[in-house]
Amino acid sequence: MVKRAHIIGGGFAGMAAAISMADKGYDVTILEKNATIGGRARKFEDKGFVFDMGPSWYWMPDVFETFFNRFGKNVADYYNLVRLNPSYRVYFKEESVDIPASMEELLALFEAKEKGSSNKLKSFLKDAQYKYEFGINKLVYYPSKSVLEFIKPDIISGTIKYSIFSSFEKLVHKHFKHPHLREILKFPVLFLGAKPKDTPALYSLMNYADLQLGTWYPMGGMHKIVEAMEALAKEKGVKILTNEAVEGFTIVNNKITNIKTAKSTHACEVVIGSADYHHIDQHLLTAEHRQYSEKYWDSRVMAPSSLIYYLGINRKLKNLKHHNLFFDESFDQHAKEIYDQPQWPKKPLFYVCAPSVTDSSVAPEGKENLFILIPVAPGISEQENVRESYLQMVLQRIKEQTGETITADDIIVKHTYAHKEFINDYNSFKGNAYGLANTLTQTAFLKPQLHHKKIKNLLFSGQLTVPGPGVPPALISGMVAASEADKLLKN
Repeated sequence: MVKRAHIIGGGFAGMAAAISMADKGYDVTILEKNATIGGRARKFEDKGFVFDMGPSWYWMPDVFETFFNRFGKNVADYYNLVRLNPSYRVYFKEESVDIPASMEELLALFEAKEKGSSNKLKSFLKDAQYKYEFGINKLVYYPSKSVLEFIKPDIISGTIKYSIFSSFEKLVHKHFKHPHLREILKFPVLFLGAKPKDTPALYSLMNYADLQLGTWYPMGGMHKIVEAMEALAKEKGVKILTNEAVEGFTIVNNKITNIKTAKSTHACEVVIGSADYHHIDQHLLTAEHRQYSEKYWDSRVMAPSSLIYYLGINRKLKNLKHHNLFFDESFDQHAKEIYDQPQWPKKPLFYVCAPSVTDSSVAPEGKENLFILIPVAPGISEQENVRESYLQMVLQRIKEQTGETITADDIIVKHTYAHKEFINDYNSFKGNAYGLANTLTQTAFLKPQLHHKKIKNLLFSGQLTVPGPGVPPALISGMVAASEADKLLKN
């Protein structure tokens, strides 16, 4: 009889795990609590506007290509990928800076800001390239079950040579003095994980992904990746059951024998939990079977949550690129209000995505699609009118920086999303948007374990386990979990 694998959650990690398991010949079923798969990368439509709900940055195109290549496919079989130029625009208080796709132009930009910095950037990116190739092509594919996995000559020598676990902030400050250059290099860390001073220097690999590999966009929207993976999953025979929230398990001799949902019961041989790890561990498992204590979870350093606005504007806007970072207030103060003194930020940095600048299919003709995101601390309570007050603050700063006035009459579609929606839709721990912060003490085998220690046939994938948050890591996480599940079933 063909062995059955059940995947809880149909986000990127869950779909990657499902496709990988089906490709190995298993009978695979995805159990998804929402009406559509895709997790945080779902989409919705309103009055002709098509909104990506979550991820909007397409970085590390090689990871996507590698994933589809594993199954004899190419990215181009499913969607049209274009490189953005400029990659994005950064608005500082004094000026705006476009980050060019051309390396020659990028070097010239750095040199114009700080004499000698173009050569420093070359050195910095060479170091970052090594970390990228070392980290993305090697380290992240380890299941990180034990420190022993990493006690190998090449890993030890690379760690020493490139000071991989020193501070990312120290690394940036060592090379560059100009505050704008520093903030450009540090932004992926603040928006996707932790304070730069608490982040290992390994994560300069993100600068290589950003500045060297470039920022891309799948025409039609990020949900085109979801559609591609869904098509591949169905081709492999994966059964996708939506509106099928898991409510608990039958566990016999430390193995899950049945998964209980609101609709039915599913017999299984192996389970990969790609939904929120904390939710599965603390709410779906009974006390005696839990992997970690609530105290353990409360001590985890979480990446930010987000306050998001999906706006449909009844006209085209000037002076906005596809990706826009508003760094016109204090970087350090906003970071402090996320990580050190969790609170609603007083003068937050924020991000505006205007995909309709590139892609006319995501908005009606002559109109603009805006996705506005403010990183905020996870686990904070929402006060009355907080969403409207922040929207007015953001629109005022857009006016100050771009000269573009957006009034209530201009906004013909408005939806908001924050902690309570993350919790309701994804059972997200503390309403986080990105998972665990990428701190040194939450790296590799120090993250929540991919293998459940007590339940022999339960594994995890996704942003709360290895390798970490982000779309490419989620794909990798699913593949690694599937590989470990395959070994488990063959033993």
